[in-house]
Amino acid sequence: MAPFILLLLLLLLFTISRADLSIDVSDRDSLLAFKSHLADPSSILLTWTGSDCGNFTGVACDAATGRVVALSLAGSDLSGPVSPFLCNLSALETLVLSDNNFSGKIPSCFGDFGGLKTLDLGKNSIEGPLPFELSNLRKLEVLSIGGNGIGGLIPDWVGNFSSNLGKIDLSSCSFQGEVPSGLFYLQSLKDVDLSNNFLNGTLNDFNQPLISLNLESNQLSGTLPCFSSLAQSLKVLNLARNSIVGGIPTCISSLRSLTVLNLSSNGLSYRISPRLIFSDKLIVLDLSSNSLSGPIPRRIVDDSSKSGLLLLDLSSNYLSSEIPAEIAELRSLQGLFLSNNQLTGQIPASIGNVTYLQALDLSYNSLSGPIPVSLAGCFQLWQLKLDHNNLSGTLRPELDALDSLKILNVASNRITGEIPLPLAGCKSLEIVDLGSNEFGGELNGAILKWENLRLLSLAGNRFSGDLPDWIFSFQDLQSLDLSNNHFSGYIPNADFNMSFDPNDGENEVAQIAPEIRVWVSMDLLGSKQLEFGYDLLSPVGIDLSHNSLHGEIPIGLISLKGLEYLNLSYNYLSGKIPTNIDKMGRLRKLDLSHNSLSGELPNGISAMKGLEALNLSYNCLSGPVPKREEGLHRFPGAFAGNPGLCAEYNGDECEGTQRGERGEGGVDDGDGGDEEGLVSIGAFWISAVASFYVSLVGFLCCREVRGFVFQAMKPEG
Repeated sequence: MAPFILLLLLLLLFTISRADLSIDVSDRDSLLAFKSHLADPSSILLTWTGSDCGNFTGVACDAATGRVVALSLAGSDLSGPVSPFLCNLSALETLVLSDNNFSGKIPSCFGDFGGLKTLDLGKNSIEGPLPFELSNLRKLEVLSIGGNGIGGLIPDWVGNFSSNLGKIDLSSCSFQGEVPSGLFYLQSLKDVDLSNNFLNGTLNDFNQPLISLNLESNQLSGTLPCFSSLAQSLKVLNLARNSIVGGIPTCISSLRSLTVLNLSSNGLSYRISPRLIFSDKLIVLDLSSNSLSGPIPRRIVDDSSKSGLLLLDLSSNYLSSEIPAEIAELRSLQGLFLSNNQLTGQIPASIGNVTYLQALDLSYNSLSGPIPVSLAGCFQLWQLKLDHNNLSGTLRPELDALDSLKILNVASNRITGEIPLPLAGCKSLEIVDLGSNEFGGELNGAILKWENLRLLSLAGNRFSGDLPDWIFSFQDLQSLDLSNNHFSGYIPNADFNMSFDPNDGENEVAQIAPEIRVWVSMDLLGSKQLEFGYDLLSPVGIDLSHNSLHGEIPIGLISLKGLEYLNLSYNYLSGKIPTNIDKMGRLRKLDLSHNSLSGELPNGISAMKGLEALNLSYNCLSGPVPKREEGLHRFPGAFAGNPGLCAEYNGDECEGTQRGERGEGGVDDGDGGDEEGLVSIGAFWISAVASFYVSLVGFLCCREVRGFVFQAMKPEG
């Protein structure tokens, strides 16, 4: 009997549980009406059929009543209006529609959700203003509408409508005006994100135990408060990109729970006080892009041996003196950025003890001495930027232990020796800039080990010899600069694999020098690992100018249709400009000046509508220049120093044609001797000018004479 009763109870419970899954009919109809107005390319809502709540993706129902209590469709690729049909879900406690493409305005009837605790509409295309009816949501704990086009002022009621509000995210909504005063006193508040707006006014102190405060990228002014009410609670303080001035008060270091402090891109000035010492919990310290001066403090945290500091960014200030050796005691550092300061002395050898270091940027300072061999101990290093200093010596072979290195930039120093033998083991290299140093010798085939090469600049050195056949063969190569060296011989007509794959879309036309944007991201509330990456913003191009290259322009070079700039100026190139040059549809800058190129201009050159800079001056070109209506008048001076060229910009006939038509009968034989004398004088000057031009053309177009004269004029190194 007992087993039968037990089985009966189990069947009864199963029946009840099945009944609990049935969705309320009215709520089901409201969801289907909401769905009918949406575009659902990923078919996320395809399961919304029948009456079983479990079939409705993103929907949760109350076990007793079947009423919908949660609707969560974050990141579902949905688009359409935030329909008022949702307002019929009167039992709703959680509504999350973030990271989609919902549009329109927030329905005012959302204020009728008496039990709503979470409202998340972030990262959509919703327009403002915020309906006043939302102030009726007295139980709301999370309000997140960041990443929409709300605009206007933040309503005053936002700071006092719910005594339960713990998180508010109004970031990236184009809000203006001041922060509502109620937000400074709402005791339930823990997380505030008002970043990326146009908020102004003086930065005030908050009077509740916040955990996270993000006011980045606004127009807040005034000086830094002490945030004394947040001393034991605040973990994240982000005030970057505002207009805060004055010094950094030492009371900021009393925030003992702080893990992230970002005060970058403000107007902070004066010295960093040696008493500004943070707790060992600090993970990120970013004071970059201010006007801070004086030496780098030798002590940043209470106990360096216990510190968990991952990122230290003091770049773009006016910091001076030497890099303190004590900085190497921060053994957990993954990113150290000290660029664009006034630092002197040598790079501390102890830096090699920071074995977790991934990114080191000491560029644009006045550092001297050699690159320390100890850097080989930073075996996780992927970015090493030491450019624009006064470093000397050679690249030591020990550095080839950096097999994770992707970015190496030591440009604009006084480093000598040959490459790439000391760096042959750095097989992960993608960006290599050794420009403006004193490197020499011939290019070695060991460079081929850099299979992932995207940018190579050896400009402004003393490299010599012929260009190797493999120099253009790298599959991902985007920018090659070998200018201002002593390369000779011919441009190889070899395997051209220049890549047109810039990872930041369209590039600025005038931007020829390589630019690399490094970014760092992390989970601000506790991650112990930084995520680094970079964007290469340099346009696709080749610069071989200011060398001693001979021969014709190879057809293979002109076949690189992805090139955005090509500079072969100041060489001894001869022959004709390839007729198919107009096939380079993406070309924006072309400089072939100061060579010995001859023949007529290719017919298609005037059809290159994308050209924004053209220089063919000081060659031996001849024939007509296309008329004004064909577009080459945009480049004044582009054809100077080519005596054989005939310009027709003004619609006049060519000068040579005019002389031919004047030939016979140009003088009246019936006039007296005075006219005859005048004719003789005119003939003299015509003869003199013609002789001068003939001599000049012969001088310019004689490769041997030009080679002798211009070689002596070529600047050193």
